[in-house]
Amino acid sequence: MYYIRNADNHDVTVNLALEAYLIRHRLVDGPLLLFYINDPCVIVGRNQNTIEEIDRDYTESHGVPVVRRFSGGGAVYQDQGNLCYCFIKDDDGSFRDFGSFTGPVVEALQRMGASDAALRGRNDLVIGDQKISGNAMYVSGGRMTAHGTLLYDVNLENVAAALRPPREKIESKGIKSVRARVTNIRPHLAPEYQRLSTGEFRDEILRQLAQQSGGEATEYQLTQHDWQEIEKIRQEYFLNWDWNFGRSPDFTLERRRKFTGGLIDVRMNVEEKHIKDIRIYGDFFALDDVTDLERALTGVPYRPEDIEAALAPFDLSRYFGAVEREEFLRLVI
Repeated sequence: MYYIRNADNHDVTVNLALEAYLIRHRLVDGPLLLFYINDPCVIVGRNQNTIEEIDRDYTESHGVPVVRRFSGGGAVYQDQGNLCYCFIKDDDGSFRDFGSFTGPVVEALQRMGASDAALRGRNDLVIGDQKISGNAMYVSGGRMTAHGTLLYDVNLENVAAALRPPREKIESKGIKSVRARVTNIRPHLAPEYQRLSTGEFRDEILRQLAQQSGGEATEYQLTQHDWQEIEKIRQEYFLNWDWNFGRSPDFTLERRRKFTGGLIDVRMNVEEKHIKDIRIYGDFFALDDVTDLERALTGVPYRPEDIEAALAPFDLSRYFGAVEREEFLRLVI
């Protein structure tokens, strides 16, 4: 197993660009594990409506950058008490199989004393009834990543202050607030592990994962050329307002529902009985870009038969997972 410790970079725009670069370029012969620890930031999922996921007054007044990642899923707040991990490898068809990626992490946490750490639901790691990790995936050019957060010692009050998750998402978890939903890992570990800094916690997780894989982990050293290419991605995407926030026009129709495959939020402008504009937001994990569907539906008469015909060429499971075609059609119409 190869890894990149990436100990000195705490800028979220650099770290997301680094991850994107490693997916686009096969630098080692085998799976690669990347770690990073960010300064305070908010990261939203690829298909989310940024403005509606964050408390903008809080992020702006506290200087918290907000960036959009390439994977689906929900928004997360991070600071230096959070550890990010990314498993990067060739695409083997395991997209949306979170258990295959999170299993070794769960085992590592259990060995460190968090005996009831487990994968629950679609993509969350929990201790008891509280979330300690959110995970996401995406595929690009025959490569894939499964990445996640580990709330080791995060300021949980800031998590609640920075994020505004949709009411449907909170209610689907059977809880009343973001703060009640999450907990830190540190107090659940054995005493000898509670003394670790976040960086030391990262190194122990790495040691545990290497042990599980049956050998030592080999560190890959990034070259000057690597960093030059990483900076290009950073400038194109993660320092780009259009990528991070995008255009959010006013819409006349809103349809939103929580499905097994995630929250889907459809916004439309309908004029003269035709769909003039449409955006599809949500925390679903898509293999293909939902802009395919938005383009197909733009200009279509707002009638069930016309919408169904426009969507007929598309395999909707590649966008929304386990959402039935009829369910999505009922949502739009």
